[in-house]
Amino acid sequence: MRSSSITKIKGEIPSGEGLPIRYDLLVPTVVNSSSLPVILFIHGFKGFKDWGAFPDACEELVRSGFAVVAFNMSLSGVGKSLTEFDEPELFRRETLTQDLEDVVSIIEAIKTKLISSDKVSLDTDRIGLVGHSRGGHTAVAAAAEYAEIQCLVTWSAVADYNARWSDQMKSDWGKSGTTEIVNSRTGQILQLDKVVYDDAISNADRLMAIKRVQELYIPSLFIAAKEDEAVSYQDSEQLFRKSPSEDKEIRLIAGTGHTFGISHPFEEKDFPEPFAEVIDLTEGWFLEYLK
Repeated sequence: MRSSSITKIKGEIPSGEGLPIRYDLLVPTVVNSSSLPVILFIHGFKGFKDWGAFPDACEELVRSGFAVVAFNMSLSGVGKSLTEFDEPELFRRETLTQDLEDVVSIIEAIKTKLISSDKVSLDTDRIGLVGHSRGGHTAVAAAAEYAEIQCLVTWSAVADYNARWSDQMKSDWGKSGTTEIVNSRTGQILQLDKVVYDDAISNADRLMAIKRVQELYIPSLFIAAKEDEAVSYQDSEQLFRKSPSEDKEIRLIAGTGHTFGISHPFEEKDFPEPFAEVIDLTEGWFLEYLK
């Protein structure tokens, strides 16, 4: 079933601490099925659901016969603007644990029909995850915890977030309890508090993708860029090797970087070739293992 038009339902649900998790539910306007499998799209660090061509990618997945829920993490720092870091006080304490709990909140909201469409029911027995970068890391951890998740695709995923804390960051946290990072797109300086590091270290067995992927027997596709300047493709190779799934693949795309040729804002008519390949691979994987 393919649809030429898409219905987008915008809304928000509360996180565990009552903060808004803002989401888009996308479904085909005309459907030939009473129930659709659901794909959750998980953005990465300093990312958001409306970054670059992510909304267009979600629409492509809908046209292949899926419902898609894209959402901003409650502590992402991106508030009502949807595209700017207008809540830096939240970003500074965005832990991996809270990201994982936000995924849980979205799944529970779908199951209880807090997130729903009057056009089609969402099949909570067929949920897939696609995550970019840190979102891929979180997707692995979520897939290991929740039986509802039947299929996984990661884009440029981080394998072990605890390997990414620099000596400078750890020194800053030890001295003042906070460190600074720069949003390379805007030049905005953002604070990151020590609670982020403490959470990742203390809960490593639950949070680190390289540990949790060893529990995953679901179909898993790991996509990475050979010239990734932010997260080495070797992270995806590690995840692939550690995965015990009988249905797993790794695809390395040459001649492109961390975001596969897209940037924000994305105003082109067509996807750049590397990102188009990513979408084709992702669609194919979900069509084979989630439909």
